[in-house]
Amino acid sequence: MDKPVLLTKDGIAKLERELDELRTVRRSEVAERIKYAKDFGDISENAEYEDAKNEQGMLEGRILVLENMLRNAVVIEEAPNGGVVGVGSVVDVKDEFGKQSFTIVGPAEVDVAQGRISMESPVGKALLGHKVGEEVEVQSPGGARRMKIVKVQ
Repeated sequence: MDKPVLLTKDGIAKLERELDELRTVRRSEVAERIKYAKDFGDISENAEYEDAKNEQGMLEGRILVLENMLRNAVVIEEAPNGGVVGVGSVVDVKDEFGKQSFTIVGPAEVDVAQGRISMESPVGKALLGHKVGEEVEVQSPGGARRMKIVKVQ
């Protein structure tokens, strides 16, 4: 049975854009590469053809994953937080390493480089339900660390 995929409205829109790009642009590009590679003749020893077919397989696999995610998407309602950390909140925290900003999202939308962390991650779990001024303890592989919530948007 398919598991629900928790996504924000922005996350759903991003996945829909990616799916559309893969279906409309990337599929035709890969098909063109395959056609071009076939023109070289014997496909049994044609590295360009093999590479294009592998790319097609990965592309079709990603399309299936995106379709499944969108079919099972459950929209995370981003209710007004009143200063309480919830899914969709942008949270500024301070710890011994300085200030950091995180956006709490569902697992399918994680992008650590952009500061988007999962509600199921150790930091996400620790922050959920807390308010500005509160300190939370985060258990991580490097040990426990304390974070103070400075701002919630």
